[in-house]
Amino acid sequence: MMPDDTLSDSLEQFDGWVDPLMSADKPEEACGVFGVYAPGEQVANLAYFGLYALQHRGQESAGIATFEDGTVHLHKEMGLVSQVFNETILSELTGNLAIGHTRYSTTGSSRAVNAQPAVVPTRLGKIALAHNGNLVNTQTLREELLEQNHNFLTTTDSEAIAWAIAEAVNAGSPWVEAATHAFKRCQGAFSLVIGTPDGMIGTRDPNGIRPLVIGTLPQESPDDAPRYVLASETCGLDIIGADYLREVAPGELVWITDAGLASSRWAEQSQRKLCIFEMIYFARPDSVVHDESLYSYRLRIGRQLAIESAIDADIVIAVPDSGVPAAIGFSQASGIPYAEGLIKNRYVGRTFIQPTQIMRDAGIKMKLNPLKDVLAGKRVVIVDDSIVRGTTSRKIVKALRDAGAIEVHMRISSPPVTHPCFYGIDTDSQDHLIAATKPVAEIAQQIGVDSLQYLSLEGMLTATREDTNEFCSACFTGDYPIAVPAPLKRSKLMLEKAATS
Repeated sequence: MMPDDTLSDSLEQFDGWVDPLMSADKPEEACGVFGVYAPGEQVANLAYFGLYALQHRGQESAGIATFEDGTVHLHKEMGLVSQVFNETILSELTGNLAIGHTRYSTTGSSRAVNAQPAVVPTRLGKIALAHNGNLVNTQTLREELLEQNHNFLTTTDSEAIAWAIAEAVNAGSPWVEAATHAFKRCQGAFSLVIGTPDGMIGTRDPNGIRPLVIGTLPQESPDDAPRYVLASETCGLDIIGADYLREVAPGELVWITDAGLASSRWAEQSQRKLCIFEMIYFARPDSVVHDESLYSYRLRIGRQLAIESAIDADIVIAVPDSGVPAAIGFSQASGIPYAEGLIKNRYVGRTFIQPTQIMRDAGIKMKLNPLKDVLAGKRVVIVDDSIVRGTTSRKIVKALRDAGAIEVHMRISSPPVTHPCFYGIDTDSQDHLIAATKPVAEIAQQIGVDSLQYLSLEGMLTATREDTNEFCSACFTGDYPIAVPAPLKRSKLMLEKAATS
């Protein structure tokens, strides 16, 4: 496999190609987690399909650990789920419990050793931990654990959590008590699925910044042991035929064994603060949050966007796939016809083959190809979910104009991203966020559009139809719900004040 630095160099040389898996112009999710407790089932196969449904949450690496009579079987590698596993590998991952993970790195570099689940030994047997989120006290926790001579193999905060659990187990605590003790040492965003020789643990941080849901598999007879599934999103349940039960509550620990599901609260619930980007972009549109699909929410923010930023145009198009529901909503509210103007190559993945100069000149077309006969002579409204750096937006706008669009108006179904995230989204330091350094008029000029408007913060939050205080929107406001240590904050928060329109 090509070393990481060579891969980065090759991508930088091809500045026209926007890799959908590594784009610097979109926020990147940390990962997807999955766990299944199903005695008598092929749990590795269930985990494989669960991760397949969660692939959008992380494309760098994938892994599955299974538990069988105290033995842990583990396979994890760099690559997509379909590249990492095959039938032979899955057949060797036997047991009654499986923990799965698909990763995009936010803490720890993109290397095979940092792939998850993280497996560490304890006096009661090994544990396997899959983590979605980011701790803000990783350095402190890691230093405390290193003082106890724990043997770290990775650079991830996830392994630090696993060792914190192991330390408590080795001090004499049973699983749930040890996990509770460890979770109280963690600060930041974390949704965890943890396998042990005796059962499966699921938890979320006290603010519930990252999602985690519980599902049940059908029982063939009333005498069968209960079978439960944990997943980052409900789409991970749907693919294996599991029924959605409920979400794991913020600050809750669920303990799943042959006896069923037991629940305890290890932290007093703070103000619920689900990441609003889960609603706008990260989670799949068919996943259910607050008893409705996210597709419905994204339609509403598209309609609201049309109300707030009316424009006279001929067609509305989307940046696929993330901008599609909002673009349809925009079309419905504005009366401007919706059309497909960009066709996405859905099979573009990582490649280590450097493109030719002709392909570099073609720019965006390796990922998105404009339909000239749809766009030629048209005044176009293009809808996307966010702008981070503006580099991809600029290339898309140029492609639309080259295809014959006579006007290009961009509408964004979220407010300007002005602050970096510390809770599990990989964003640049603040000085690299275009909306933190430029007002909207200058951004419009830089990306080459005739007009640019963003959805208001109020419109975005009100469209959730939930308590607007129950969402983390720090990337838009700088109001961080969990205190961030000064050194970590300084590493990303470079500017005193974000630019305003």
